[in-house]
Amino acid sequence: MSDLGKIDRSFFDRHVAPNLGAARSDVAIGPQHGVDFGVIDIGGQALVTATDPVSILPALGFERAARFALDLILADVAVSGIAPSHLSICFTLPETMADDEFATVWETIHAECADLGVAVVTGHTARYSDPSHPWVGAATAMGVGNHDAIVRPDGAREDNRLLLTTGPAVESVGLLSTLFGDQLELPDDVVADAQARLEEVYCVRDALTAAAAGPVRAMHDVTEGGLAGALNEMAAGADARFTIDRDAVPMRPGVQAVCDALEIDPWAATSSGSLLLAVDSDGVDAVCAALEDRDTVVAEIGRVESGSGVVVDGEALEHPDVDPSWDAYAELADAADE
Repeated sequence: MSDLGKIDRSFFDRHVAPNLGAARSDVAIGPQHGVDFGVIDIGGQALVTATDPVSILPALGFERAARFALDLILADVAVSGIAPSHLSICFTLPETMADDEFATVWETIHAECADLGVAVVTGHTARYSDPSHPWVGAATAMGVGNHDAIVRPDGAREDNRLLLTTGPAVESVGLLSTLFGDQLELPDDVVADAQARLEEVYCVRDALTAAAAGPVRAMHDVTEGGLAGALNEMAAGADARFTIDRDAVPMRPGVQAVCDALEIDPWAATSSGSLLLAVDSDGVDAVCAALEDRDTVVAEIGRVESGSGVVVDGEALEHPDVDPSWDAYAELADAADE
């Protein structure tokens, strides 16, 4: 439990999974390690729900920080294929956050929610003496739809083809280069390329677009643990083997250079905005075309086969023990304070 980031699977299996409160028959999908959302049955309809922290990074500018935070929250419902429709949000603001700064955050969240058809239904907002950026609260997103429309996280099946949008480490590189670009010993044009990746960290609309184009059998956003983590989690859930072609994986401009400079593995670093999808063979062209119509980078990177685990170019790929972007952020932040 001492590592930064999410708790590991062994802690979850020992202490969380056996202790989930009342056993209710209306819980269609409950908490599972590596699964983005839960599902409750309400009168034959599915209520998809997910809870996440609210992260506001002032250095991004409060409008962009709010958009980034909201997309992270809504994405865990969107990857179910059900559109998020309701939001409950709690802000525990630091004393240093001025009224006009919070007004920008709130108005940005309102505008984005309105565009997506999401209503804010309840919440809590207050200032406290101890909180500090970036973690300033938590939120629960919800969406209502038909049970048979849900894209299950464990739904990949043999002979499905695997697609990846955007690429590895886009979030990590976009954030780190934007926050600490002056510390990177890289040419200005490379840093600019890396900073531009921050405009690619939004995946809610991509997830809904892919699900509508389908048939998509499984979908996972590439967050902590990066692409290596997402591949292993989806493969384990499906009890299948994922066979991956490394050269087919898209690598966005600036990503490899920044990862090399910071000595982090891009496949292990968080990449919100990237989606891993398992798609029926006859649906691949339609899904790719729909995403490309949104100017989203998408590539076929492998297949689902019988067996277990993840194999990249014939070699096993393990789930990362820790996301390297956490330590990179801490080291850069410490250096900036010196």
